[in-house]
Amino acid sequence: MNEKRLQKILENMKNNNITQLIVTSPSSIYYLTGKWIESGERMCAIFINSKGLKKLIINELFPITEDVGFDIINFNDNENPIEKLLPFIDKESVLGVDKNWQASFLIKLMESIKTISIINGSFIIDETRMVKAADEIQLMEAASKVNDKAIEELIESIDKESTEINLAKRLGKIYQNLGTEQFSFEPLIAFGKNGAEPHHSTDSSVLKKGDSIIIDIGGKTNGYCSDMTRTVFFGEASERQKEVYNLVLEANLKGIQAVKPGVKFSDIDNAARSVIEQAGYGKYFTHRTGHNIGIDVHEPTDVSAVNHSEVKEGMIFSIEPGIYLPNEFGVRIEDLVLVTKDGCKVLNNYTKELKVL
Repeated sequence: MNEKRLQKILENMKNNNITQLIVTSPSSIYYLTGKWIESGERMCAIFINSKGLKKLIINELFPITEDVGFDIINFNDNENPIEKLLPFIDKESVLGVDKNWQASFLIKLMESIKTISIINGSFIIDETRMVKAADEIQLMEAASKVNDKAIEELIESIDKESTEINLAKRLGKIYQNLGTEQFSFEPLIAFGKNGAEPHHSTDSSVLKKGDSIIIDIGGKTNGYCSDMTRTVFFGEASERQKEVYNLVLEANLKGIQAVKPGVKFSDIDNAARSVIEQAGYGKYFTHRTGHNIGIDVHEPTDVSAVNHSEVKEGMIFSIEPGIYLPNEFGVRIEDLVLVTKDGCKVLNNYTKELKVL
């Protein structure tokens, strides 16, 4: 167990008058224990409280032999796991629960303690995880370096026989060779008109001359995620494609330039978005400018017009403006940035110069 992380969570609980907390998110359990547990439909939960209780309730099908810093409470398939939790819960105090806890377990708990006050307690850990510790920053930097190598190899492999799905499969092999455990998310590779869909599902489309190619990829390396997007062109790029590309690049750079401690996320979003709006393409930038990232590829919080919270040193999030022209093409450019004492550090180093293959 990472004692420093637990102490930060207990301090946040105290500041918010929450004395007991149930944690069930696999990524948050990993954050606290260093062990990734996928228990499927079976309950796996950490219970902590302000009195020092630290319990991990888990099915015996998932044996833990090493010391993870929590008292292990096992149950089997013939037992009700909620009954394992009940002895530790203070029925007179507010109980914080994980926002993604399965309703089947939560309902059983509520039926067992009908008078208890339950709130969404995920923000306690979410806020702690937003600011990365030094060891996490090193892992995030290393993951992005791997992603730089991966996208370079993938782009160099593109030819006239390429299909979106084949490039995605090729990326899997590249990641494997680079020591990446798995995708951070399913690769998004979009040719031509498909790129006008910001979340296009990679398919069997064949590359043709004049196509834009959006490549949005990320891998999980040593438990932490990378994420980046580059857009390149095949054979040729029209003047309109070049114009749009340069606008998105300017928006990306303006967003990055706005990042520093104390600035509002909404101001960063505006710095990127205003470039595109002033050029007349505002309605074609259809999503937020970015999202936080770490153990999960999408973590709280986000870079959007409605998020007026302030950036803090140690946060890592994406800057990914885009323009998506229906039935024509799309362009997105994405980098991850680490907030430093007086600005930010871009974690991706693969070129953003307009590239025609």
